Amino acid sequence: MASDSRKDDGRKPDPASTPELFDTPESLAGWSPERDLGLPGEYPFTRGIYSSGYRGRLWTMRQYAGFGGARESNQRYRYLLEQGTTGLSVAFDLPTQIGLDSDHPMAAGEVGRVGVAIDSLEDMETLFEGIPLDRVSTSMTINATAPILLALYFAVAEKQGVSLERVSGTVQNDILKEYIARGTYIYPPAPALRLVTDIFSFCRERAPEWNTISVSGYHIREAGSTAAQEIAFTLANAIAYLEAAAARGLQPDDVAPRMAFFLNAHNDFLEEAAKFRAARRLWARIARERFHAKNPRSWMFRFHAQTAGSTLTAQQPDVNIVRVTLQALAAVLGGTQSLHTNARDEALALPTEDSALLALRTQQIIAFESGAPNAVDPLAGSFTVEKKTNELESAAENLIEKIDALGGMLRAIEAGFVQREIQQAAYEAQRKIESGEQTVVGVNRYQENSPASVPTLKIDPAIEQQQVERLRALRKRRDPARVKPALDRVESAARSDQNLMPVIMGAVKSFATVGEISDALRNVFGEYDESVVI
Repeated sequence: MASDSRKDDGRKPDPASTPELFDTPESLAGWSPERDLGLPGEYPFTRGIYSSGYRGRLWTMRQYAGFGGARESNQRYRYLLEQGTTGLSVAFDLPTQIGLDSDHPMAAGEVGRVGVAIDSLEDMETLFEGIPLDRVSTSMTINATAPILLALYFAVAEKQGVSLERVSGTVQNDILKEYIARGTYIYPPAPALRLVTDIFSFCRERAPEWNTISVSGYHIREAGSTAAQEIAFTLANAIAYLEAAAARGLQPDDVAPRMAFFLNAHNDFLEEAAKFRAARRLWARIARERFHAKNPRSWMFRFHAQTAGSTLTAQQPDVNIVRVTLQALAAVLGGTQSLHTNARDEALALPTEDSALLALRTQQIIAFESGAPNAVDPLAGSFTVEKKTNELESAAENLIEKIDALGGMLRAIEAGFVQREIQQAAYEAQRKIESGEQTVVGVNRYQENSPASVPTLKIDPAIEQQQVERLRALRKRRDPARVKPALDRVESAARSDQNLMPVIMGAVKSFATVGEISDALRNVFGEYDESVVI
């Protein structure tokens, strides 16, 4: 065996001129294992919210999917369930997300493209045909039209004979991040927050097992934020939601136990694992010390993770499998409760069935072959991981303090503070890639001359026309004597301070469409015009 010719001459580097090469106990000055680390399942939950980690129960393997019409997506969901997915995650198309029916002129060319097109209760019934809603947990990535899609889901459950008390899942319902990073808003922030809190109140009474919001840092990170910004802006949004709930007469312990979070699993393996731990600890302290929540479940940062779509490359798409695997492992070691793994071809198109299956198998390999779930928080006590956890928590706290000084998250958004912070971080990240300071394999180093050829999912253009025809046929079949009064009740309720969920439930059961209900609310709330942030 060849010997290592490197020699250690015994000299110590000058700390003033040499970057730190490794971490030591001195890297954790002021850190208290009892105060800052604790045990799994105990406050401040740095080591996880469950004492048994994954040894009691694995994370939910929840693959995000949806395309075309309800029939096509239903087939994909049933396929994923047959292959071992343990929860569904629904992607809706853009018209559905912004409250436009499939035959609206602005929906042309977008129907069923980036998710499934849902116009009515008829579509929602088809989407979950053959899927028992008392046995399958469903997550729905929907925000501006969250009350309508949730009402549709609940109406399908009732048609299946399932009590809402037995229905479990999550509706994203995080409108603030739409103003920050994603853009699928409809109404101005104040009425939009009212809709969020209406869901809080309704589900507290009628669907106690339903997670009423998933506060999302994922899209903030996809827009270009740093890990610390992702934590800070996510938790600042959560603070705003609890404050809005309080203004509607809800206590923190009425809302926080059913509050979930959604974070990105990005490329820097150790930083990402530390990020999840820092977010968990910081939220526990915010919930207990800032909001004085008494229920320990209110202190628990329960989160879903999705691997980072923004890191996937069109060049050498098979390499994305490696990226996704490392990102998913970071999420598992960071203690996620639910996980979606992106597919290798998602920089090119929605995933094919084969790619979606391989993404699911990635989770299953981690779960059943890697041994990673067998130890509870195996990274605990690592000097490097604990140092990174401390640094991320401190940086996030500083940003939250700046937001507080501006008057809270709504004011910070209106002032453009959050948007500018993300834009600057995104610019800096892109500058590093273009200068070569940051390597992206296959993009700025180790390129291949011949482009990779991989099969991609093609959405049949006929699906859009078929969806439009189904919608128009429904309008002819339904009873207008039921639809118009139901829409009038939605508009009337919007002009009052009553909870909108019951009247929206009535409207969807009359077969009023997503676009029609959204328009009834537009008549009262108006639409939001984004201010340009420079």
